[in-house]
Amino acid sequence: MKRRLILFFILTGFVLVNAQSKKIDFVQFKLDNGLNVILHQDNNTPIVAVSVLYHVGSKNEDPQRTGFAHFFEHLMFEGSPNIKRGEYFKTIEAAGGSLNANTSFDRTYYFQNLPSNQLELGLYMESERMLHLKIDSLGVETQRKVVKEERKQSLDNRPYGTLIEKLFSNAYKVHPYRWTPIGSAQYIDQANLDEFIAFYKHYYVPQNATLTISGDIDVAKTKELIQKYFGEIPKGREEIIRPKVVEPAQTAEVRDTVYDNVQLPLVLFAYHMPAQGTEDYYALSMLGTVLTGGESSRMTKEIKDKQQKAVQVQSIPFPLEDPGLFIALGLCNRGVEPGDLESSIDAEIQTVKKELITEIEFQKIRNQVETDFVTRNSTVQGVGESLADYFVYFGDANLINTELQRYMKVTREDIKRVANKYFTKENRVVLYYLPKSMQKK
Repeated sequence: MKRRLILFFILTGFVLVNAQSKKIDFVQFKLDNGLNVILHQDNNTPIVAVSVLYHVGSKNEDPQRTGFAHFFEHLMFEGSPNIKRGEYFKTIEAAGGSLNANTSFDRTYYFQNLPSNQLELGLYMESERMLHLKIDSLGVETQRKVVKEERKQSLDNRPYGTLIEKLFSNAYKVHPYRWTPIGSAQYIDQANLDEFIAFYKHYYVPQNATLTISGDIDVAKTKELIQKYFGEIPKGREEIIRPKVVEPAQTAEVRDTVYDNVQLPLVLFAYHMPAQGTEDYYALSMLGTVLTGGESSRMTKEIKDKQQKAVQVQSIPFPLEDPGLFIALGLCNRGVEPGDLESSIDAEIQTVKKELITEIEFQKIRNQVETDFVTRNSTVQGVGESLADYFVYFGDANLINTELQRYMKVTREDIKRVANKYFTKENRVVLYYLPKSMQKK
């Protein structure tokens, strides 16, 4: 039996290494109007993923007009002079495709998955909203209602829904990460049509966008189509504003308590951490796997299974373009005081600061990281998104082939070092989410 297990792990490792060693080829170029283009040809299945990443997120907003990037995630489906209102989804779905979009602190991302014979349709649809999106009173008022209802359903009326919003407002005092992408319904209500038009003309322009096409394509023909649909779009006239503000180092623990319509108390720690792509980021990311990466991870085994103080534990290195947060949280088991759960989480954090993780743990997390990396790039949509992210955030799309090496350079000593460097009391926010019944009258 042992020999079989050893053979299994050897073969598993061999498969992972081979999966990653298959280089992902791509072609990259820029149009005269500044549009960045990345093409990846994969003719294994008749599918193509078309995506546009606009380098604009909530951190680019006016503090008195938060929520604009998220608002445009919705507004960009309103159509154009050539696409009737409400027809964007219908047109793509009628062609056998699917589509969606998402907004973060740092970017807005639109993607379509289509049969490869519908590539031209996908390019036409994306070029239409980049060239002349329909921004009128009817569309704006419609989306105002949609966005406010989304906030109500996903944040205000959902247990723990405002958790991230409360966390970031406590953790950041000057950096625009202090507000979250969902933004303020108040500011969306106050904004007028001209403000929305100005935001569109500023950020949704070719030189602030990356078009990625991945899948069953002919590169030469695809280049011709891209020139046909995007070459005529004029370059934006304004300089793209990138926030330069740096969040000052936190010098004292920040604590806050939120009373909400929840059944079980939640305890959250958040430590300031460096931006994604830095050496320490990779070590902290692997440390997150040590703490809650699977059923055999430290916090899961000790706090959830052995002590039974939590029904759920999680650690999340929150990757952001500027310095972000490392989050560790637990949801109290029934009858457990939040202070007791806090002590248990803190004890596990202190352990990784004092002792090197074991060699067995280290090999396990390396395998997990490698598996996650390969899985993320196992579809044409995943490849397309990775290529866009690597280019926009790091200026190097080829990190899709080399970033794993950065993880593999992390040592056990690095993991202990970053735990001691960042997991300090003065560098953290401690947030309690408690049932309203626990609030003192």
